[in-house]
Amino acid sequence: MPKSHIPGETKEQRKIRKRQEKNKTVSATPIEKEYHPQIEINRDESVAFVLGNGTSRKPIDVKELRPYGKIYGCNGLYREFSPDHLIAVDTKMIKEISGKSYQMNHQVWTNPNRYTREVPRLNLFNPNLGWSSGPSALMLASTHVYKTIYILGFDYEGIGLRKELVNNVYAGTENYKRENERATYFGNWARQTATCIKKHNTIKYIRVVEDQNSFVPETLSGLINLTHITVDLFKKRFNLL
Repeated sequence: MPKSHIPGETKEQRKIRKRQEKNKTVSATPIEKEYHPQIEINRDESVAFVLGNGTSRKPIDVKELRPYGKIYGCNGLYREFSPDHLIAVDTKMIKEISGKSYQMNHQVWTNPNRYTREVPRLNLFNPNLGWSSGPSALMLASTHVYKTIYILGFDYEGIGLRKELVNNVYAGTENYKRENERATYFGNWARQTATCIKKHNTIKYIRVVEDQNSFVPETLSGLINLTHITVDLFKKRFNLL
């Protein structure tokens, strides 16, 4: 098989990724297999959903999550759905969002910089962790005191024959990579996610994955307060169509 290469990935990062791909398994962070009774439609203030934009969340209509808890979303999600909190840390995305005055009527969170400090009605992270949007959204939700946080669309690895292509539901649209561009190295995202989960060890985190064979980064393996559930079981749990 030809060697895959991800732009910006160091030799050491490539070694780690290759080892993870070789040992690809979810055994250390088991996928829940039992069936849980349908959860009643009740906006539970102890539950939150953090939405990344990986393609694994495509089968889920995020609008149907509204009755069950608070929703935190990232970047282009606002184009089709307004979460309770929208997180975007790239200045180009904030320019798009503020250009439509979305933040005037919705909660938008971003990092402080020379541009964002001048935009009215933005919520600025303090302290600024310098993290990517998905982990930043997870950290924000974790500070808002929920008992359970479901993580959706945090896929980490790319798609395509060798998992080398960008994995994002908005690929090919404004301010996103094209569908045929290479995936960004996921190591930083995974480490940031793990840091958040370890820090908030009283919160139960449940990552929703495509199927039983879905990729789990090594940094997320063995975390005592993180489990995984397939999309199908997640939909049954919340009686989603």
